[in-house]
Amino acid sequence: MGRLFGTDGVRGIANRDLSTQRAAEIGRALAEVIRQEHPEERPTVVIGKDTRLSGDMLESAMAAGLMAGGADVVLLGVIPTPAVAYLTVQKKAAAGVMISASHNPYEFNGIKIFGPEGYKLTDDEEDEIERMLLDRDIPLIPAEPEEIGRCTEDTLAAVGYAEYLASTVPEGLAGMKVLVDCSNGSAVRTAGTLFGLLGAEATLLCDAPDGTNINRECGSTHVEHLSSLMQEGKYDLAVAFDGDADRCLAVDEKGRVVNGDQMIAIFARQMQAEGRLPGNAAVVTVMSSFGFFRFAQEQGIHAETTKVGDRYVLENMRKNGYNIGGEQSGHIIFREYMPTGDGELSAIQLMRTMKQTGEPLSMLAGRMPVTPQVLLNVAADRDMKEALHESPEMEALIQQCEETLGNAGRILIRPSGTEPLIRVMVEGEDETLIGELAGRLAAGIEKYLK
Repeated sequence: MGRLFGTDGVRGIANRDLSTQRAAEIGRALAEVIRQEHPEERPTVVIGKDTRLSGDMLESAMAAGLMAGGADVVLLGVIPTPAVAYLTVQKKAAAGVMISASHNPYEFNGIKIFGPEGYKLTDDEEDEIERMLLDRDIPLIPAEPEEIGRCTEDTLAAVGYAEYLASTVPEGLAGMKVLVDCSNGSAVRTAGTLFGLLGAEATLLCDAPDGTNINRECGSTHVEHLSSLMQEGKYDLAVAFDGDADRCLAVDEKGRVVNGDQMIAIFARQMQAEGRLPGNAAVVTVMSSFGFFRFAQEQGIHAETTKVGDRYVLENMRKNGYNIGGEQSGHIIFREYMPTGDGELSAIQLMRTMKQTGEPLSMLAGRMPVTPQVLLNVAADRDMKEALHESPEMEALIQQCEETLGNAGRILIRPSGTEPLIRVMVEGEDETLIGELAGRLAAGIEKYLK
């Protein structure tokens, strides 16, 4: 069996890959790990969820497993993932759990776990939970009858989180107009309150979840519909979150998409000017474009690079004391404010920078040159993912494509850690060429790995 945890928790199709039994087992194992580390304490675990149809089912199963293992549970209801990280710390909980599959379609769901400091579990900590689940020689010992956990609800959690985010922009955002795509997900619970607290005029879109429309042709993976709306000239910018609101992408006043690399560039430059950029550094992943690295060099900013996954970005930031980092996809971490990526925090900090500088978003984003990239996703099961780096045919094809591209670009092919996909990225100045190469590589995956 392959590793249960991917780059962002456990994920799969609800009621198939991720069943109620599996969720309860993870809850039991998590409670066991916590109680082993702190046997003298009665642990509390907070649980949040997004708007997926399967959320209630998996929330109940996870809570049952935790209580059976002797942990008390506090249900936060529908709430963004970063709110769970924040509230884990605020409530002095032993752990936080988010039931979400982030940007994936509604039929997927997932379990993300945060430690007591609000950080996602490390690989070693996840491995310990997996060991308890998969090693039949390690019994999960149920709590004694008098130790069974209790379950309560916190109906005001979302308001407290929104108030905290608003406190990071003390001058407010009065006079600004923003179009907000909530992706029919977690942001529907907090976005209206947040922008209202800051005095911004916000028009919410995709804010009517029905359990199956989360991320459907909306949110940070489908920002195209915002471009035409922005060209009407009614708003300063548009922002789009994903299903659990830990990502944010933007659209400027001219209708052009502003990706995560550009947003990190904007933040790093402003933080540098304010003396809030330790080490003059920003942390990004191998997916970041050449344009970001050219921008960083021009601005005297050191660009640290990690493998894909916001958890790896954060590990680097914590190790080196850096304050800003993230991914091209819109996971952006402000370590001085939050222990994880936060889409709504990114949105209001972007608006704050616009207000402070008096510059429109197009000007701020335009300082970073954008190098063309072609991104293709190829459906792939676990066997195909494992065969990717073992296939001589694929290795030869990749080498041929790299020779064709030369020094004018790069190729990155990797298995997704969150979806049954292999991702193909080709970057270079010649858009026709990189499109052709990406198509050849995708076809090769279909031909050689199936």
